[in-house]
Amino acid sequence: MAYVLRFLNNIRQNHRKLSGPLAQQELQAAREAILKQVQFETYKDEVITLRNNRSLPIDQRKSLEKESVLYQFMPMLDDKGLLRRSSRARKATYLPFDTRFPILLPREHKVTTLLADWYHCYYRHANMETVSNEMRQCYMIPRLRTLVRKVSQACQYCKILKAQPRIPPMAPLPSARLANHVRPFTYVGIDYFGPLLVKIGRSSVKRWIALFTCLTVRAVHLEVAYSMSTASCISCIRRFVSRRGSPIEFFTDNGTNFQGADRILREQINQGLSATFTNTSTKWTFIPPGAPHMGGAWERLVRSVKAAMGDAYADGKLDDEGLLTLVTEVECLVNTRPLTYLPLDSEESEALTPNHFLIGSSSGV
Repeated sequence: MAYVLRFLNNIRQNHRKLSGPLAQQELQAAREAILKQVQFETYKDEVITLRNNRSLPIDQRKSLEKESVLYQFMPMLDDKGLLRRSSRARKATYLPFDTRFPILLPREHKVTTLLADWYHCYYRHANMETVSNEMRQCYMIPRLRTLVRKVSQACQYCKILKAQPRIPPMAPLPSARLANHVRPFTYVGIDYFGPLLVKIGRSSVKRWIALFTCLTVRAVHLEVAYSMSTASCISCIRRFVSRRGSPIEFFTDNGTNFQGADRILREQINQGLSATFTNTSTKWTFIPPGAPHMGGAWERLVRSVKAAMGDAYADGKLDDEGLLTLVTEVECLVNTRPLTYLPLDSEESEALTPNHFLIGSSSGV
């Protein structure tokens, strides 16, 4: 449009032909010409009425019809013929003229959509409130947020940026999570976390926590592991089996210490270890590699245990005995969490916790 106006001006005058890059005045004139054309196409009757009123005395001027969409905005024409809204802040001379008298534009016009798209891209595809606020500094567009939302939804860059993968349907729960009429820790998930530093004399050594969780009643059992070796893993499992009984099935990820423990079990299944550690009905199951979501049953409890240990272990000055005491207390604390919704209507109501299955009540009292 600016080049078209320059061409018309050059053929109308015989001297000083304009050329080169467009000047600011030419761009401003092109903007005003486009806006006036949009307003005349949409609000033709209102523009004609206001133009005629400018040449008539005050007592002979006509007011807009009450059915007009611009009646509530008290429209006025400026010196350049643009239709503007008459604002109550007209005497705030420290504000820009466009802010005091915003330009009226229709929401459905193509030019208005292009204008909103320019603001949307200029402000780096920002949120709708930012774009709406900046446009309101110069323009009065009915239902502006609807227009900005429409432009944002049609923006291909925003579609790609905000695209979310389709969530696949959840698979059915494994049979271990739905087992009934079995004692706690019949189906067990195992995971490690750490290391934790403990004081021995003047030095600090690493310790790990082996977490055993019952996949049916969601109880936890914690053991302190002195290394990440297979032998240490077997010792932790032996202590667990001696206190909680031999499970039917172990579920773990593909850690090398778990794989080593499984291999040693298979090699010694017919030796004396089988009577203490496992039996012919015990099975060890590894979840697929690269599928940590299948171990969510124990990964979530690792977070709960870490949160419970956080404050007590903050200083990191525990010795082996202090760490063992802390781990046992955290085990009891995590096992007191409610498994069901706790109604507050009755004072005698009590939520079901893992400790109900282990010691008969939530806190052992």
